Amino acid sequence: MATAASKGATSLSPLTPEMLRPLCDPRSLGFKTTAELQPIDTLIGQERALGALRFGSDIDQPGYNLFALGPQGTGRHSTIHSYLKEKASDAVAPDDWVYVHNFASAHRPKAMRLTAGSAVRFRDSMDELVEDLRHAIPEVFQSDEYRERRRAIDMEFEETQERAFEELNKKAKEQDVAILRTPMGFALAPMSEGQAIKPEVFNLLPKEQKEAIEEKISELQKDLTAVLEKLPLLQKQHRVKIRDLNAELTESIFDTSIKAIADRFAKNEVILERLTEVRKDLVDHVELFLPQNEDEAAGAVPRSPTARGADPRFNRYLVNVMISNDVDGDRKGAPLVTEDHPTLANVVGRIEHIAQFGALMTDFTMIRPGALHRANGGYLMLDARKVLTEPFCWEALKRALRSNTITIVSAAEELSLASTISLEPEPIPLKVKVVLIGERILYYLLSTLDPDFAELFKVEVDFDEELPRSAENVELYARLIASIASRERLQPFNASGVARVIEETARLAGDAERLSLKIGQLADLLREADFWAAEAKRKTIAAADVDRAVAEQIHRADRIRERSHEAIERGTVLIDTEGIATGQVNGLSVISLGSFSFGRPSRITVRVRVGSGKVIDIERETKLGGPLHSKGVLILSGYLAANYARDVPMSLWASIVFEQSYGGVDGDSASSAELYALLSALAEAPISQALAVTGSVNQYGQIQPIGGVNEKIEGFFDVCKARGLSGSQGVLIPASNVKHLMLRPDVVAAAKEGKFSIYPVETIGQGIELLTGTPAGERGAEGVFPPDSINGRVEARLMRFAENRKLFAMNDGETEKANENT
Repeated sequence: MATAASKGATSLSPLTPEMLRPLCDPRSLGFKTTAELQPIDTLIGQERALGALRFGSDIDQPGYNLFALGPQGTGRHSTIHSYLKEKASDAVAPDDWVYVHNFASAHRPKAMRLTAGSAVRFRDSMDELVEDLRHAIPEVFQSDEYRERRRAIDMEFEETQERAFEELNKKAKEQDVAILRTPMGFALAPMSEGQAIKPEVFNLLPKEQKEAIEEKISELQKDLTAVLEKLPLLQKQHRVKIRDLNAELTESIFDTSIKAIADRFAKNEVILERLTEVRKDLVDHVELFLPQNEDEAAGAVPRSPTARGADPRFNRYLVNVMISNDVDGDRKGAPLVTEDHPTLANVVGRIEHIAQFGALMTDFTMIRPGALHRANGGYLMLDARKVLTEPFCWEALKRALRSNTITIVSAAEELSLASTISLEPEPIPLKVKVVLIGERILYYLLSTLDPDFAELFKVEVDFDEELPRSAENVELYARLIASIASRERLQPFNASGVARVIEETARLAGDAERLSLKIGQLADLLREADFWAAEAKRKTIAAADVDRAVAEQIHRADRIRERSHEAIERGTVLIDTEGIATGQVNGLSVISLGSFSFGRPSRITVRVRVGSGKVIDIERETKLGGPLHSKGVLILSGYLAANYARDVPMSLWASIVFEQSYGGVDGDSASSAELYALLSALAEAPISQALAVTGSVNQYGQIQPIGGVNEKIEGFFDVCKARGLSGSQGVLIPASNVKHLMLRPDVVAAAKEGKFSIYPVETIGQGIELLTGTPAGERGAEGVFPPDSINGRVEARLMRFAENRKLFAMNDGETEKANENT
C-alpha cells in the first residue's frame, strides 16, 4: 500500500513571482489621495469586541465587569476610552461623597452622600462658616458687655470662695488657731498673742492644754475639709455660668451663620441634619474660639503647614470632598477614570499623616480618594498586568467589587505593621464598571487560577489582530489610513502610498490574505513615512516614502542580523550554499529580538549505524532542545518504523544535531529537514546544499505549516545573495504556507529573474526527490520499493542493519555458550 510520503513524488515547479508577494494595485483603490476619503470613526474588523463592549457597558447587573484582551497595539485602550467617554457624557451625573468629622467617635469619620454638584459648594460654605466665626466670635469675647458680665461672674465666684474662707478664718481666730497657706495646701496651727506657736514651744505646753488645742484644730480641720470639698462644685458652677454666658452671646451668631448655609441647601435633608450637629458642637466647644495669647498661639512646636485649615482646631467643622460630579450643573456626565499607576493607595485611597511632637497624627481632612472613589458611578479603566504586579492591589479591587463598598486600607495594615494612630473611615458604597485591559495569557491564567475572576469579570472583550484582505476591507483600511493621517495631522497619502501600506500590513499579519489590525504599528509606519516625505519635500506621501520608512525601521534594529550573516559569510558559522553532502541539510529558524525578527540558516547533520532502533536527538540529550523539538524528533522514529522494513525489528542507531547551536532549540519547524537528512544518510544519497528547508512533518510524511516563513526564506536568500546567486538556490516550504508569503521586493525580483526559487512541498517524498534529484519511489504490486529509489535504498539499508544485528546476536550467543562450557 502506498504511503502519503510517496504519493505525488514528482518534480516540483517553483512558485511564480506573483505568488511570492500579492500586490495591491493603486488603480483599484479609486482615489488619488486620502484627502478625498471620508474618515472612519470606529475600528474596523472588531465587531466582536465592539459588541461585547456595548453589552458589558449597558448591562446593569453585578459581576458584569469587562476584561479587554488581545495583543498590544490593536487599539484596545483608545477604542474603549473613546466609546466610554461618549457614553459617560450622556449619563446622569452620580452623587457626590464627602467625609466629615464624627463628633461621637473622632477616629471613625462619617461618609455623607450628597446630590451631584453640591459637595464643593457645601465644603466652601463650611470653610466660609469657620472663617467667619473665627473673626466674629473673638470680637464678642472682646466686647465691653462680655467683659463686664464675665467679670461679674468671676467676682461672684471669688467672693463666694473668699466668704467661705473668711468665715472659717474668723472662727479659727476666735479659738486662737491660724489657717496657713503652704506649698502643700492649707495647714492649721495654734496661736498665742496673734502669732503662730512654734512646734518646740507647743511641745512644752501642759498635756491638758495641748489636748484642748488639738481638739479645736481637729474640729476646725473638719470645717476646712468641708470648705475645700465645696470648691470643685463652686468651680463647676463658675464654668457653667461662663459657658452659658458664652452660649448666650454666641448662639445668635451661630444661628445667623448656619441659617445662611441652611438657606442655600434648604432641600438637602442630609446637609440640614449635619448643620444641626455642627451647631450643637459649636455651642459645646465655643471655647475653641476664645482668643489665645501669643505664646499659646505660636505653640512649642509650630503647626504643620499640611493641615488643611488655617487653625487645625477648627478642622472638625470642615468638609473633605472625596467625589465631586456635575461641575457645570447640567446633571450630566458620569466619570471615566484611567489609573496609569494602580498602587493600592491610588486605587482604594489613602490616609495621610503628619509628624507632630514626634508622633504621626492624622484627621479626616487627610483622607485622600483613590481611583475607585473618582470613578464611582461611572467607569474605571486599569491595566491588568500593572494591577496584578502591585502588592495587595488585585485583592483590594476584588474586595471592593464583591462588597460594593470602598474601604480604605494601607499596605502597612495589610501586613499588620501599622502602629500609628489612624482612622477607620466609614466605607463608601460603590457602583462602578471596571474595565481591565491585558494580554490573552493573563485572561486565561486568571480564569484558570483565580476562582473570583469569573464571577467579577463576566464580559470578555476580545480584540482581533487581523481581518481578511477582501476588496471591501481594503477600502475600509484606506479610510482608516485617512483617519489616522487626519488625526495625526500628516500629509495625505496618494494611492501608491496607501497600496504600499496595505502590502506592509499584510506582511505584519504574516499572511497575504490578511491585514494587520495592530493600529499602533500602523500609526508608527504612517508617521515615519510622513517624516521621510517631508525630508524629500513632497506634499503627498508616496510608496517610496513608505519603502524608506520600512527600510529605516529594519536598519535601526538589524545589527544582530548583520553580525549573524557576517559570521556565515566569513566562514565562522559553517553553511554551504552550493555543492552536495550526504546526511546534511540547511534548516531554517527565526530569531526574535524585541519587535524585530529575522531568519537564519542552520546546518543539520545526521549519522547512522546498526543499533537498537534509537534515534538520538543530541539537542535533547544535552538539554538544549525544547519539548516541541523533541516531539518532532520522536515523530521521525514513528515515520521510519511505519514506512520501512516493517517485518523486521528496527535496527537503527542515528544521531541528529543542529551544528554550531549554542543556545536552546525549540519548535518542530525543522522536523522535515531532520527527516530529509536522516533519509539521505540511510540511502547514502547526497542532498543539494543550494537548497534550504523548513516545515514540520507528521507520522504520515505530510508537510505541515510553520510560522515565520517570510523571515526564514529571506534569511537564506541574504546568505546566498552575499555569496552570489547561482540560479540553483532556493527554499522548500510547506505548500500550506504559500498563502502566508509576503516576501521582500528584492527576493521577488530575484525569483522573477530565475536566480532564486521557492518550492511548495506537500509530502516528504516530494521534498527528498527535489533535494537529491532521485525519485522517492512507490511500493509496487509486490509491496517493494524500486531498488534505485530513495525509499528502496533506505529500506535496503535498514534490512542490512537488521541482518547484521541478527548475526551479531547469534555470534554473541555462541561465544557466551563456549565460555560457559569452558
